[in-house]
Amino acid sequence: MTCMTDELPVAPLSELARRRSAKWRKYPADVIPLFVAEMDFALAPPVRDALREAVDASDVGYSQADPELGEAFAGFAAERWGWSVDPVAVTAVTDVGVGVVETLRVLTQPGDVVAISPPVYPPFFDWTPEAGVRTHEVPLHLDEAGYRLDLAAIEAAFAQHPAAYVLSNPHNPVGRVHTADELRALVTLAQRYRVVIVSDEIHAPLVLPGAAYTPILSLPGAADVAVAVVSASKAFNLAGLKCAAVVTASARMAAAVASFPPDTRWRTGHLGVIASVAAFRAGGPWLDQLLHTLDARRTQLGDLLRDRLPALSWHPPQATYLAWLDCRKLGEDDPSRLFLDRARVAVEPGLRFGAAGVGHVRLNFGTGAHVLDEATARLATALSG
Repeated sequence: MTCMTDELPVAPLSELARRRSAKWRKYPADVIPLFVAEMDFALAPPVRDALREAVDASDVGYSQADPELGEAFAGFAAERWGWSVDPVAVTAVTDVGVGVVETLRVLTQPGDVVAISPPVYPPFFDWTPEAGVRTHEVPLHLDEAGYRLDLAAIEAAFAQHPAAYVLSNPHNPVGRVHTADELRALVTLAQRYRVVIVSDEIHAPLVLPGAAYTPILSLPGAADVAVAVVSASKAFNLAGLKCAAVVTASARMAAAVASFPPDTRWRTGHLGVIASVAAFRAGGPWLDQLLHTLDARRTQLGDLLRDRLPALSWHPPQATYLAWLDCRKLGEDDPSRLFLDRARVAVEPGLRFGAAGVGHVRLNFGTGAHVLDEATARLATALSG
């Protein structure tokens, strides 16, 4: 990894507001949008250049992800995490949600039970019914040290023989990076009770200093019980380009993924493949600079919460650019409404992440210091009035 000392710049709010993504168009112009998981940094230069080259060549047809996407991801995984991935075992899909749903469809039967651990990314609650299965919640454990997998509760749930468990690794919204020991224990339970693990690892490149990511498929015994769904979209801000991948490491899981509907490959964005390949192959230095910047924003947010918003508390995330804020001292089940109405700051309602989210919000700090400063100043003024 390259050591970076400069932070990535972020344009003024007036310039950011000219963007046309949902982040900047959902709310009126006077609202600072810190809700959806989209960063405010400019594209990584290798990604920008690859997209420009494609557009200049009018290269905007149907996607052909093989073999470049698998080769690029395998190289990235080996360099960043020491994870050996067979490029042939990387199957392109439209996005992580599609990857999870299609995997559940081929590995479960209609009406099966699938376990999840809230508070968790809201689409987890939607992916299971889309796949024709029922959801069983096994909440994360919370103590003074923060959130973690409740392995005893997971074992009790697995003993009821659900078909699968959808894991968030690293965990969105709480930013937990599950340890290798925790994941080894999870794999052991999956083997014992014959439960498939579908691991959403979209935030893996966003592990911040002080933590270490463990790919589920890098662990002994995981290959036969797990698949991973990965993407460059969160780390390189490519969500609108539509490209992710399902990764397998055993003949059983490879055969399941091979049975995806034939048209799945045509639904992946061609520009998404081009951008993802560029990111995985040449985006490392920019990613290092991003992680340095997010580490600074994490520190800044902690200072601002302490100095301006002492009624709010948090466990600083080990990964992602998302802060899970405990606002229960405000006495509001959904404090996001208060933040929007009084401060004109949009955050994600905690209740979207499950019942454990009551009194919480998720705030996106993947932005500039000036934006975070303005947002927290607004919140402090609104909450003191």
